[in-house]
Parts: sequence; C-alpha cells; structure tokens
Amino acid sequence: MTQQPFTGGSASGGRPGQMTAVMRAMPQVSGPKVLRIGLVQGGKVIEERVIKQRSHVTIGPSEKSMFVVPSQSVPPNFRLFELIGNEYHLNFLDGMAGRVALQTGISDLAALRGQAKRSAQGAYQVRLTEDARGKVVVGETTFLFQFVAPPPVQPKPQLPVSVKGGLSSQIDWTMTIIAAFSFLFHFGMVGAIYSDWMDPVVDDELNIAGLIDSVKSLPPPPPVETTEETAATATATAAAEAAPKAAGAGAGKKAGSMSTGERARLSAQLDQLEMATLGALNSQGPATAGVLRGGDVPTGALDAAAQSGAGVSAGGSTGLNLGGGGGGILRPGMTGPGLGGIGQTTAGTPGGAGQAAAVKGPQGNANVGAAEIRGGQVSNAERVVAGMKAGFRACYNRGLASNPDLQGAVKITAKIGPNGEVASATPSGGGTLGDEVVACLVRRVQSATFNPPEGGGASIVIPITFVLQK
Repeated sequence: MTQQPFTGGSASGGRPGQMTAVMRAMPQVSGPKVLRIGLVQGGKVIEERVIKQRSHVTIGPSEKSMFVVPSQSVPPNFRLFELIGNEYHLNFLDGMAGRVALQTGISDLAALRGQAKRSAQGAYQVRLTEDARGKVVVGETTFLFQFVAPPPVQPKPQLPVSVKGGLSSQIDWTMTIIAAFSFLFHFGMVGAIYSDWMDPVVDDELNIAGLIDSVKSLPPPPPVETTEETAATATATAAAEAAPKAAGAGAGKKAGSMSTGERARLSAQLDQLEMATLGALNSQGPATAGVLRGGDVPTGALDAAAQSGAGVSAGGSTGLNLGGGGGGILRPGMTGPGLGGIGQTTAGTPGGAGQAAAVKGPQGNANVGAAEIRGGQVSNAERVVAGMKAGFRACYNRGLASNPDLQGAVKITAKIGPNGEVASATPSGGGTLGDEVVACLVRRVQSATFNPPEGGGASIVIPITFVLQK
C-alpha cells in the first residue's frame, strides 16, 4: 500500500481543508510596525506594553507619564520616544546609558552623542527605523524596545444562535395577559375609590360667603413701622421724659432761690476774697498780714487798691514773671505786658499761631517690560507679571525712604515648576538699587503662581526699570 504525501491539509479534489480556510479568512495585518516596550527592574520584567496607536512615549516621576519612573535625573514628563511625522526618534540625556541596534550597527548611547542632534528639551535625538531595537537604562530602571507587527484585529464577539432568538420566544404569553388584566382591574378599583364622583355636592356661593364673613371677623394686622416713624417716636418719647425732669428742676430752683439781701452779702464776700488774693500776690501793705492772721482785709487797703492803677508786675522775685516790661492796669484783650498777652505766639497779634505743612517723601515708579518665556509656554504669564507691578513699586518706594536718589534696572529670572509654582527667582543687575530692594523684588516674584507650563517646566525673564518721579 503506497502512502499518499501530505498536501497541507487540502481535501480531495485540491480544495483547502477547514483549518486552512479559517486561517485564510482571518484579516491580514497591514501598515507600519508598532513599538513594543518592556520595563525591567531588579532583573525582572515588571511590565510590557505594545503601543498600538503611534504616539509619544513619556517617562518620569509625574503620574501623567506613560511609564512612571522614580528617578530625579529626568524631567517630570520626558519624551523617551518622540513621534515626529510618522517616525519615532529616541531622546536620551547625559545621565542615561544603553545600547541601540541601528542600520549602521550596534552603538552605545555615549558614542551616539557625537552624531545626534539636540532637541528642544536639550536632549540628544536619534532617528529609529522599524528594524531598530535596544535598551535604555534610566537609574535603576531598564527599558527594552523593538518594533513588531501590529496585533491582529480581534473579531467582534458573536452571540450563539439560541440567544439570538430573543426573549420573546421564552415568554409565557397566556400568563402575561392574565397578569396584565389583573393589575388593570385592581388599579381601576383603587382609582375609583379615590375619585371625586362619590363626594357630596358643594355649594360654591355658600362657601364663598362664609369665607368673606370669616375674613371680616379677623383683627386688623399690626402697622408696619418705617425708619422715619421709629425715629420720630423715639424723639417724642425722649422729649416727654425730659419735660417732667425740666419742670422739677425749675420748681426746685424757684423754691431754693436766694433773696436780694443774701445775694448782696455773697457778692461782698466774693469782692473781699478777690482783693485779698491780689494783696497776697503783691506781698506788700497790710493786706498780706491781714490775710495771714485772720483772713480779713482792712477797708482802707481795699480803697487804696481800688484807687491805684497798679496791676500785676512783670519781673522781680515777687511777680508772676509773665514777660514784658512793667505792670499796668489789666484790660481784657490787650497785648504786651500783663495777663492779656498770655497764649500769643506773635507779639501784639492775638491768635498768630502758624499752620503745619505736610512734607511728602520721594516717590518712584516701576516700569515692567515684556516678559521673555523660555521652555514650555505659560498661558497666564503676562497677566501674572502685570499684577506684580504694584508690589515692585512698593519695594522701590520703601528703598527711596532710606536713599532718595535710588533708581536703576534689574532682570529677575523665575523658574516655573510643573504645577505652576515659582521654584526659584534669580536677579541679574540692579547693583544701583541696593540689596534690600532686590531682595524684596525676589520675594514678590517667588510668591506668584502661574498656570502649569507645557512640557513640565519653563523660565520667565522679567525686566523691571525704576524711575524716580521728581
């Protein structure tokens, strides 16, 4: 018996077998190869990923990166494989190591630095073909990469024929119809019970008349007090309370009023006390001795004092030392020697005091030029820098308080972090402004907050010119 050779699964008559027909029916994958990346840590492959959709592959400590790497030597969102056009490019930094197999051969990353070009991020960039493969070491993490054919398109899942028949074939329509009529009957009964066709007839006119009568019997609402009425009521109440007090005070005063003789005696006693005081101040004649002994003033001394034109002397060990030359008769409103000149700042002119004038210190202005953005774009950079102008002017005016001739220009470079915070602020120039003013400007820039920059970081150069306003 002669054995027939194997024909590759073909059936009789040259037709292909069942397995061959299924394999031929599978859609063939076409198009460029995709990138396959493996992540190795501690000698073990901990992750493997096929980038089906051609896009950038980012690494870094940021959670927004495709591969999160706990390394501080790379930026937060570094593009390790960058897609330019329809081709991948490998970007690497000075601290990275590894080997890459290219069309020209296998080369180390250190050897490729001389022929690689620099990208916008400052990294070395090498173009990769679909035959390239290799590894890149970043700290304690190793990235293995190669280009493979895209995986076949998964067919759409198909339901079995028994399920495709639908649920309608499994429903017991007889039981369903009986249940539907039962629910309809029960809900109809409940609706009939709660309907209003069984309620008694309501006389609308009678109800409205009773409602009007009940409204008429209600007490009137309290009046709404306005602010003016409240103030008028308070004023009237205060006046009513003060009237009895004034009446009582007037009655007491009328009841306790002095007679004409008592007022005359009181006036005489006050005149004696005044003349005794003048005699004591003069320290001459019998008035002083009388006051010291018994407090009485002889009548002759009072007459002599009334007839003399002597006033309070200026100067001497027994006078008031009011200033001026000599005494004289005291007359209200007179200037010069005597009591009339007390409180005058200018001789012979009452009320000659001067007026104080306010003196302002030097003022300056801060001119902020157009900010220069380096690296990623910051959407609100101009608005935030414009908002710092008031703080810059305050720093300058504080410096003018100690140095009125202070003026000059300075540039401050602010390094923006991935979240929009100012990581550092470095001044350049500004030697004529002084360390105190420059330090104040740096603190003002460090307190600012920007929108997160594109690419994970950026730098903003802020030019400031300070001009003294004469």
